[in-house]
Amino acid sequence: MSSTVGIAPAEATQTTATQAVAVAPARRAGRLRLRLAGLLLPVLIAALWEALVAAGLANGRLMPPPSVVGATLRDLAASGELLTHAAATLWRVGAGFGIGAAAGTVLGALTGALPVARALLDPTLQALRAIPSIAWVPLFILWFGIFEASKVALIAVGVFFPVYLGVAAAILGIDRKIVEVGRVFRLSRLAMVRRVLLPAILPDWFTALRGGLGLGFMFVVAAEIMGASEGLGYLLVDGQQLGRPDTIIAAIIAFAVLGKLADGVLLALTRPLLRWQDTSRDRL
Repeated sequence: MSSTVGIAPAEATQTTATQAVAVAPARRAGRLRLRLAGLLLPVLIAALWEALVAAGLANGRLMPPPSVVGATLRDLAASGELLTHAAATLWRVGAGFGIGAAAGTVLGALTGALPVARALLDPTLQALRAIPSIAWVPLFILWFGIFEASKVALIAVGVFFPVYLGVAAAILGIDRKIVEVGRVFRLSRLAMVRRVLLPAILPDWFTALRGGLGLGFMFVVAAEIMGASEGLGYLLVDGQQLGRPDTIIAAIIAFAVLGKLADGVLLALTRPLLRWQDTSRDRL
């Protein structure tokens, strides 16, 4: 039998709220433990590889152990090279992400909301999406030169398509019933967009932005390979030309860390806008 039987409704509500407040710290602690557990797998893999190389069971020349890669990262950080390369890469990804996400959002909204725009624009955009990223490199170099504009343009192309597809699909997938509810309440067109349509597409839009950001980090490698003098992609090429796998792996690790941090920042910025969602993410 429920412990709130015989208790006034206000007291029962207060009891439930008190229990929820008491459970919240335990939930936060559990989430923190799960996040820390996520670090366990890469640490175990690194420790295993270090042990195999130390025991002579694996060749550490082409795949250096974590101790060698860590020393390379430390030297790059001490000399200031790591900060210089990381800052250049982050600037290019940030600029390309801003341009590509804005263009993808606008065109995705147009093709998703307007059948005429969808008929006119979508076939061409879908055809362009099938072009490999490296195929844009000579054209952008011809148009913009080998300086920053060509690199940012290539990253923007990579970001554009997942955002465009995500926004268009989110608008096309809006449940007709919630639109009818808005019409029942006689919402104006602007109120319908603000109070019904926008909340309906926000989750998919934010997911598309995260996908675009991930592709932005992929495209920046191709962008920096085509004639950059700084950036983590340049560090990759430099390590390959000098025959230093430790430098290559150090650049890859730096890419992974920066990409994860950027994704975490984007997730933290968008999470407050989705607090209204009533999902079962903690119970699945």
